[in-house]
Amino acid sequence: MGSGVGVVALFIFFLLLVTHEVESAIGVNWGSLSLHKMRPSTVVDLLKANKITKVKLFDSNPDALRALMGTGIQVMVGIPNEMLSTFDSDLFVQQNLSRFIGKNGADIRYVAVGNEPFLTGYGGQFQNYVVPAMVNLQQSLVKANLASYVKLVVPCNADAYESNVPSQGMFRPELTLIMTQLVSFLNSNGSPFVVNIYPFLSLYGNSDFPQDYAFFEGSSHPVPDGPNTYYNAFDGNFDTLVAALTKLGYGQMPIIIGEIGWPTDGAVGANLTAARVFNQGLISHVLSNKGTPLRPGSPPADVYLFGLLDEGAKSTLPGNFERHWGIFSFDGQAKYRLNLGLGNRGLKNAKNVQYLPSRWCVAHPSKDMTQVGDHLRLACSEADCTTLNDGGSCSQLGEKDNISYAFNSYYQMQMQHEKSCDFDGLGMVTFLDPSVGDCRFLVGVTDKGLSSSAEPMARWSIYHICIGVLIWGFWTLTI
Repeated sequence: MGSGVGVVALFIFFLLLVTHEVESAIGVNWGSLSLHKMRPSTVVDLLKANKITKVKLFDSNPDALRALMGTGIQVMVGIPNEMLSTFDSDLFVQQNLSRFIGKNGADIRYVAVGNEPFLTGYGGQFQNYVVPAMVNLQQSLVKANLASYVKLVVPCNADAYESNVPSQGMFRPELTLIMTQLVSFLNSNGSPFVVNIYPFLSLYGNSDFPQDYAFFEGSSHPVPDGPNTYYNAFDGNFDTLVAALTKLGYGQMPIIIGEIGWPTDGAVGANLTAARVFNQGLISHVLSNKGTPLRPGSPPADVYLFGLLDEGAKSTLPGNFERHWGIFSFDGQAKYRLNLGLGNRGLKNAKNVQYLPSRWCVAHPSKDMTQVGDHLRLACSEADCTTLNDGGSCSQLGEKDNISYAFNSYYQMQMQHEKSCDFDGLGMVTFLDPSVGDCRFLVGVTDKGLSSSAEPMARWSIYHICIGVLIWGFWTLTI
């Protein structure tokens, strides 16, 4: 700002905000690794319609931040791990914080320095950059007069600590020194400890893990720990962290859950019912203020569900389920009924979504598909075919429907370009929805405006589904 009056006005604005009482809430993670991106303004309208007041980003995308300006939604922005060793902290604060914060600006409360940088799978490649990056960033925040308002955090994976029972929790031995430095820094600057907890991954990765222990309905395999008994994995994991912090002398440090959720597809156990039961159980558990055995009456400061939307471009290295964590599908449509405890009884769908025209690419009914292999590999290497795999919602399709699903996924990812449904003559465009049962053949969305001739698709129209099934049955009989 060029004038002293502007600086004073900005200071008063900050003072008012800092003294405003912050309430705990259920927030969401808004990831951007999607093959079909809605306009940021549409996503923000979705947040507002569902009364979501806290959102966590994995970067500092300027389009997202511009859309969030003036909404009052509290924002956590992120710095990717790969940037920790090279970024200029002054420049980061100037370009990603200062220019968005202010009257009618974005309400940025946290900067996540890395994302799970201590993950064992990274082999320590990022961990030595974390604390120096935080120190530099804190100095830059001070220079920009933002240090009292924007707090630095480090989202940690739960594998940063370990124990057989929660009360014996401790950070991994090789992390003891750096964790001591980190929590001391967090405490000195009034920042919480952020942890990502995933009971689904415990269940997915261990066939001996009791299934009911992953949920909140009570378990037939409780975990006794001295005077306490644990009936769900969340409480046990949370208190393991509490014990680890206590051993470092910071047993009362506020804790935020940066990521937690349940996927709806891509693996056995990843389905709509399980996701709804888990997320509703989590929300009810947290908002009850019951707390945990080591922190009775003191639940996490905030909980960010993972995630808001499905992300079809995420890596499937951990599993095909990685693309299906959203409580909403990629186009902002609620997958199941969920009460976030924010005033609405259920989720509200996104409005004004810019769909591509209502057409699909399918396998040509009269063509021989014996040479389709290379085309399938191409389609599924670039588009998302994870629902076709074991445990997926489309895993029960017949051979030709499998081909059609792959063809269509590629066609939509290519924004329905005419040549993207050719596949050497094996594909054809249809205007009849080929979706079958719970297996949805998607129509893509765009973050660009469409012409008036591109009407939003009537998804899951009974007419389309019934006619589509009849047509497919006819094709099957004639092949």
